[in-house]
Amino acid sequence: MNMDTIKLTIDNREVEVPRGTTILKAAEQMGITIPTLCNFELDGLALKNHPGGCRVCVVEVVGRRNLAPACITECMPDMVVKTNSFRALNARRTVLELMLSDHPNDCLQCAKSGKCELQALAADLGIREIPFKGQQSQYAVETSPSIVRDANKCIMCRRCESVCHEYQSVGAIGAVERGFPAVVSTAFGKNLTDTNCVLCGQCVAVCPTGALTEVDNTGKILRDIANPNVKTCVQVAPAVRVALGEEFGMPAGSIVTGKIAAALKAVGFDYVFDTDWSADLTIMEEGTEAIGRFKAFLSGDKNVKIPIMTSCCPAWVNFYEKFYPELREYPSTAKSPQQMFGATAKTFFAEKIGVPREKLICVSVMPCVAKKYETQREELAVNGDPDVNYSITTRELARLIKICNIDFNSLPEAEFDSPLGASTGAAVIFGATGGVMEAALRTAYEVLTGKLLPRIDLEEVRGLEGVREATIPIPGVVDLKVAVVYGLKNARMIMEQIKAGNCPYHFVEVMACPGGCIDGAGQPYHHGDASIIRARHAATYQADREMPIRKSHENPEIIAIYKEFYGEPCSEKSHHLLHTHYYDKKIKFDLEK
Repeated sequence: MNMDTIKLTIDNREVEVPRGTTILKAAEQMGITIPTLCNFELDGLALKNHPGGCRVCVVEVVGRRNLAPACITECMPDMVVKTNSFRALNARRTVLELMLSDHPNDCLQCAKSGKCELQALAADLGIREIPFKGQQSQYAVETSPSIVRDANKCIMCRRCESVCHEYQSVGAIGAVERGFPAVVSTAFGKNLTDTNCVLCGQCVAVCPTGALTEVDNTGKILRDIANPNVKTCVQVAPAVRVALGEEFGMPAGSIVTGKIAAALKAVGFDYVFDTDWSADLTIMEEGTEAIGRFKAFLSGDKNVKIPIMTSCCPAWVNFYEKFYPELREYPSTAKSPQQMFGATAKTFFAEKIGVPREKLICVSVMPCVAKKYETQREELAVNGDPDVNYSITTRELARLIKICNIDFNSLPEAEFDSPLGASTGAAVIFGATGGVMEAALRTAYEVLTGKLLPRIDLEEVRGLEGVREATIPIPGVVDLKVAVVYGLKNARMIMEQIKAGNCPYHFVEVMACPGGCIDGAGQPYHHGDASIIRARHAATYQADREMPIRKSHENPEIIAIYKEFYGEPCSEKSHHLLHTHYYDKKIKFDLEK
């Protein structure tokens, strides 16, 4: 036996595992399922929590007086473990019955019904009645622009706390009180929008129950589609097309672009467009801005802000506005693709079809819950009319399709409408970490050098590591040093380097969610299965390879709209409609109150 491994017995079967392996992991290796609610880990993407609180995973260890929580108990040499002894099974049922005794019985109305891990575990353990009666916790339900927080359904697994503190380094929520009143909440019970919360929604993504869910806008869509006095248009984000199929039983990574277009037309939208189109538009604006900064920096301008940082992710925008407002001149002023689309639809397209902007309802389908908040930012509206009226998640789109009784799997492929529907491979990779960077580099290289990019697949900026860096030679100009990060804890590291004056990069891409938008908080739940994220990631680059045009500046519809409407990238008109500004939103505590 290797000195770095140990042997033990689980359910009468011998297994050899590396030292430090938990009983839970060892059992998983053997194909033995031990139920758990607090444990959550997304292997390879650094998303994990510190489990051990729920005690649903207890097992019997021969020779040990008390039951052991499998998720935090390390395997020892010659250990004998029983995962299915009567003592362990009875303890799990009792723990779960106690949880359910203080849990609302509104499964039929709960947004998480059918996807709830507590519900599924109760069914697996055969719990049909609750022997414990008594007082139930009573908390007010809070609704922010993006997230609904119902602490009555909190089971104190503290997954949300772990992801907020350890992964995002935001620390907006945590356990408060002790004993029966204990709950995960905000400091002083404030609303999420009054805290450091950046509305990334990763707490929603990892919550096993309905304690944290997204705000549901499907009812608004159905109302507006039925309204004869308005026209409706919808845009679909890149990451949605590699994930929606999961909601209809398709394998992870299925590319369903054509079916999405067909489904949205069947739902009743007047116009069905593609956010990939405005992703190409974003590259033209953000790339032109970046090139301008690079040239100024190389000419010795001491006032230019380098590195330039991407601005597509609204949770990341919230993060630097709340934590680093003094550095808010570093990110690009370019709006996100969602908002560029909305601004163009409510001006250029509204004029084309002869509809006043307030009579054109613009909807977005996003893999993200922070996009809901982004639509409500005051500076992204004209006289109170939002450029994007509201946003729905991939999960909400699946619900909408089911509400409308549409057989998604049998839908024929359809095309997006024009003139805001054609896109390139550079746009579709926006959905994966590194995609915005690669798309920008494909265009920036050719603009700066006047030569064709010798290699279109820039593998240096691809991957699922949380931090990646590369040097991209641009002949005759500069060896461009770039970084790609996801997770706000990693972004904080870059911001601290900038504050200290020792950041080595020229260009930085930041996304808040693990792996980028493909694992946005509005995507289908994967319950910690990292293979799903890898499948979505691979499908994103497959979709890129299959596109006939793979560079944003070669998109004929983008070329046409600059000729007809915007003039040129970063023109006065495009600055007015496609760029924005940021604010100091740092939370200031009044300690005297």
